[in-house]
Amino acid sequence: MSLSILAESAAGSKNLDFMIHGLFKYKLFGQELYLTTTTVSLLIVVLLITVFAVFANRAIKAADPYNVPSGFVNFLECGIEALEGMTDTILGANKDRFLNYIGTIFIFIFVSNFSGLLGLRNPTADYGVTFLLGFFTFLIVNFQGIKNRKLKHFTSLFEPIPLLFPINVIGEIANPISISLRLFANVLSGVLIMGLWYGMMPIFLKIGVPSFLHLYTDVFSGALQTYVFCMLSMVYINDKLE
Repeated sequence: MSLSILAESAAGSKNLDFMIHGLFKYKLFGQELYLTTTTVSLLIVVLLITVFAVFANRAIKAADPYNVPSGFVNFLECGIEALEGMTDTILGANKDRFLNYIGTIFIFIFVSNFSGLLGLRNPTADYGVTFLLGFFTFLIVNFQGIKNRKLKHFTSLFEPIPLLFPINVIGEIANPISISLRLFANVLSGVLIMGLWYGMMPIFLKIGVPSFLHLYTDVFSGALQTYVFCMLSMVYINDKLE
């Protein structure tokens, strides 16, 4: 609703395009569902990551273990070292247990945020996507809490006094919602900015100038929000390891 109000109130609103479109309508269990631009972008992002993973796997297997790596393999090793350094900062000795999960969501969010450079609608600009990312973190956090703290995972909700139980419960639920909303809102703001620019600016300002806006909304902000989401996820997980 807020997007339509914004579009209608702006001059030249008929040219605004936030790239939220239903491409195909179908019925499932009596419900009308749509294949949207977000769904297509999500499939393309997953395909790109899969292709990258296949090439990375082949390159690593073909690399000579007795020589200094170069080219693509060197790039992969630098990325892995950076990821290990990031996880070690928060998780310490437990980093190896969660390296795969943090690495997976980092790559997915990173590519999703950068997909705007390919002319796609960023999948992370839809709350349904970011909510699931936050929900997976929520499941891992609580699984680790029950595994490592047993009954104390639940009794700690009554500390330091039982009166704070409702507040502690709200705090636990708010964690995944807050990180998912933060990622969603920041990416969506970039989509809105670019949509307004392309829809309202004269043609001569649509050439060259948007590249600087994309540099901020897709590259800088996209990388920053990826890092923030992963760091907060590790903070929540590490809190349940003690």
